[in-house]
Amino acid sequence: MAELFQGKTLSSKTLSEVDIQEALQNRVVGLYFSAAWCPPCRQFTPMLREVYEELRMRGAPFEVVFVSSDKTSEDLRQYMMDEHGDWLYVPFGDPLISELKGKYSVTAIPQLIIIKPNGDIITPLGRKHIQDRGVSCFTSWSQTMEKH
Repeated sequence: MAELFQGKTLSSKTLSEVDIQEALQNRVVGLYFSAAWCPPCRQFTPMLREVYEELRMRGAPFEVVFVSSDKTSEDLRQYMMDEHGDWLYVPFGDPLISELKGKYSVTAIPQLIIIKPNGDIITPLGRKHIQDRGVSCFTSWSQTMEKH
């Protein structure tokens, strides 16, 4: 997964820049395509935050990378501070945002794509999994990861 972000910078709410190799290595990664202006995103983000915090508390190898469709860097920052978990994000305006949207055929938000450490997709339906099964969805994601 870290190869996807090779040469790029990710940030978190509490740190300015993050060592991508360390942050994503051997982890299931949820690419979260979302924006502050999107009502369904604002409904789903608290659910994702709750699952993320529970999985992190359990020591699960899971990380979220927020890929913003916000219109300004201030909108992104405010959305992260008000509603997001302490996950990573692609900086506002980074060309990687468009690259990821294209690579994973993202045409609508919110979308949560669950990725194996090698970059293969586990499921493009991460949002539905979390809405339907909550934290237990990680078990099937990690089993899929271990099979390959």
